[in-house]
Amino acid sequence: METRDVLIYDTTLRDGTQGEQINFSAEEKLRIAQRLDDMGFHYIEGGWPGSNPKDMRFFELARDIEFKNARLAAFGSTRKPGSSPEDCPNIKALIQAETSAVTIFGKTWDLHATEILEVSLDENLSIIQETVEYLKSKGKEVIYDAEHFFDGYKNNPQYALKTIQTALSAGADMIVLCDTNGGAITGELTEIMTEVASLIPPHLLGIHAHNDCGLAVANSLSAVDMGAKMVQGTINGYGERCGNADLITTIGNLQLKMKKRCLPETSIKQLTSLSRYVSDVANVPPLNSRPFVGRSAFAHKGGVHVSAISKNPVAYEHIEPELVGNQRRVLVSDLSGKKNIEYKAKEMNISLGEAASISKDLVKEIKNMEDEGYQFDAADGSLSLLIKRATGEFKEPFILESFRVIDEKTENEPSKSQAMIKISVGDEEEITAAEGNGPVNALDNALRKALRKFYPQIDEMHLVDFKVRILEGSEGTAAKVRAFLETRDENEVWSTIGVSTNIIEASWYALVDSVQYKLGKKILAKNKLTFI
Repeated sequence: METRDVLIYDTTLRDGTQGEQINFSAEEKLRIAQRLDDMGFHYIEGGWPGSNPKDMRFFELARDIEFKNARLAAFGSTRKPGSSPEDCPNIKALIQAETSAVTIFGKTWDLHATEILEVSLDENLSIIQETVEYLKSKGKEVIYDAEHFFDGYKNNPQYALKTIQTALSAGADMIVLCDTNGGAITGELTEIMTEVASLIPPHLLGIHAHNDCGLAVANSLSAVDMGAKMVQGTINGYGERCGNADLITTIGNLQLKMKKRCLPETSIKQLTSLSRYVSDVANVPPLNSRPFVGRSAFAHKGGVHVSAISKNPVAYEHIEPELVGNQRRVLVSDLSGKKNIEYKAKEMNISLGEAASISKDLVKEIKNMEDEGYQFDAADGSLSLLIKRATGEFKEPFILESFRVIDEKTENEPSKSQAMIKISVGDEEEITAAEGNGPVNALDNALRKALRKFYPQIDEMHLVDFKVRILEGSEGTAAKVRAFLETRDENEVWSTIGVSTNIIEASWYALVDSVQYKLGKKILAKNKLTFI
């Protein structure tokens, strides 16, 4: 394993799964572990084999995998009071996991020793010592997590220091100071780290921070500044309560800001894809505002900002987004100026032509439409159509003549929705009907059915997301609503929007924009290929 300035220890597969709505199967854990290994992570904590069958099955699966960069670690507690390490089921499970490294946590806070574990302070020291010595006798690399270290130090500094010195003298390879409650303020953490570093060589120290005060990343970076060698955390900050230190943000800051080597440069460029990959496996929507890798991390909306980055992106960006595999985005909204429109048109490969009035007119129209409830910074598909219509590049692929939607509910039976639609394509008219799971789905099915013979490529597009939001609730069920559709084909994902006081009409507008955006890319009408 290559030696670097900072060792990255990932606990997404164990501590991360303690967060709400985070759950991985053994097979999913294995895929994430392989991805982390490919990127050069140093340690991957696979789980707590003594706590559940799934984690033990993960370690069984992992035995057949050759990890090239990472050491797989099994996690567990020190021996149970009143037992020996040889007889303790948790310690036996750690050995059975057959990993080269084990991570054990022990009690550092005297309160936890006496009130939670219900042992004397001396007995707690014996538990730590005997557990570490036994695991070392089995040839394991032992990482000792000093649970609640900072709370323990603030309550009884002499005893807290004695627990980690005991683990070190017993042979622990790394002492990790844990802010388990996430309550340490960065300034006090730095003061405590200074005291610890005077007694234990910093290269044998690590940090494990929780985010209950929103300081997990800041505390981790400060610990590294004080000389800590190892940083523990999770991808996307997943974890119990408010989560753990987000390794994505931590790594970005360490490598790009603090010039501390932790991963290969090629891996830094994969941080965005790693963050989204783990989000996808966890089935948790990515956080757009996540530093470095979020979709909004390099998004610019204000006209002044866009004007500036058009001249020099450094004006409003702290790094180049490509360094972490992200990309710059310019948004169009009621805060936009001409530069936003010009930048966005260029991004979409749409020519505004020579007329300077087009961008000015578009800005005015967008501001008016956003005042009515539209939101174009979240609907690039609808924005593209709006710009194309203004420049004359877009020709309507079909025209709605009429539609009718019927929703029928009988006693305890599920409701049934039917839609009938009449459209015209050129000189031809088409009337079709279809059923669906709800009125919007019925409309979608009827529209697709009507268009299929004219535009067979409509079958390439699939709905990804659909949501409706009330814009202002004072009118109750008669309030104006905004409908969003996210659609994809094999090449891209696009978003469209519709606004109306009628939820079906709003959804229809978003649906039509979605279809027209797809057909606008390449229209195949009656076997004649037309680009618009």
